[in-house]
Amino acid sequence: MPGRFARACTALLAAAGLALTAGPVAAHADPAHHHDATARHVVAYYQTQYDNGSYVSPLPLQNTATDIELAAFHLNAGGGITLNDDPPSAAKYAPMWQDLATLQQSGTRVEAMLGGAAQGSYADLHNDFATYYGQLRDTLRSYHLDGIDLDIEETFSLADTEHLITQLRQDFGSSFVITLAPVASDLSGGSSFSGGFDYTQLESDLGSQISWYNTQFYCGWGDLSSTSAYDAVIANGFDPSRVVAGTVTNAANCDGYQDPATLSSTLAALVAEYPSFAGVAGWEYFNAVPVNGTGPASWYAAVQQDMG
Repeated sequence: MPGRFARACTALLAAAGLALTAGPVAAHADPAHHHDATARHVVAYYQTQYDNGSYVSPLPLQNTATDIELAAFHLNAGGGITLNDDPPSAAKYAPMWQDLATLQQSGTRVEAMLGGAAQGSYADLHNDFATYYGQLRDTLRSYHLDGIDLDIEETFSLADTEHLITQLRQDFGSSFVITLAPVASDLSGGSSFSGGFDYTQLESDLGSQISWYNTQFYCGWGDLSSTSAYDAVIANGFDPSRVVAGTVTNAANCDGYQDPATLSSTLAALVAEYPSFAGVAGWEYFNAVPVNGTGPASWYAAVQQDMG
């Protein structure tokens, strides 16, 4: 199942209090935990590599997306790591890896998104860290990925999360991007869906090792119809330079889609209110509704323009 299309259901479960278990080039040298306040991120989630059998190339995102989140990597109990349903080495992914390498050469970072709505990756790390972290580490190295996006949608403790981040930082160094993708209400203090722990404690303990948060303002966890949900996150102690506002690019992807005019208005207000506003993430690339252009990449170009 695509990583976030299940969120409307998981949101209801979480609200009820139920535990949810479920040839590239080298990395770039931009320090992961220090970013220019004016360098706003445009993050494109890229999970659907084939749409009705046709390859979806990420190349149109060149010079628009600062980061591409390649989704979704899964750790599989008793088995090897997969990208969606296949090993990353599968022949079907050869054109994708070539295109991602081209994007990396032009300065776009490519990060691996781990987890999502499909359960089990983080349970595997909890149960046998040495085995499954080893698979993850080796994959990140083999495919020269620039970072990782930890999308935790199952129970995973604060201690487990800090252990994982600390090991990644130790193994990959300061230039490696480490982000997390909590739901917005987790950061504002109204829920504990993304792992089950307090993100203000994580930020206090380990914020210097985390690049930023790709925060989900959709699927009932917040939205970008106005600045209010984002304001609530900042009011809970998070710096706006650390909080990327994530939204859906198509109403089919989940609740919370905003039409271009509404989203543009909200982004303009956020930039005015928070000069260090971190940027925008869009789930997901393949079916993003075109805005003043042709093809899904124009959605990302539009939010880039909206932020100035």
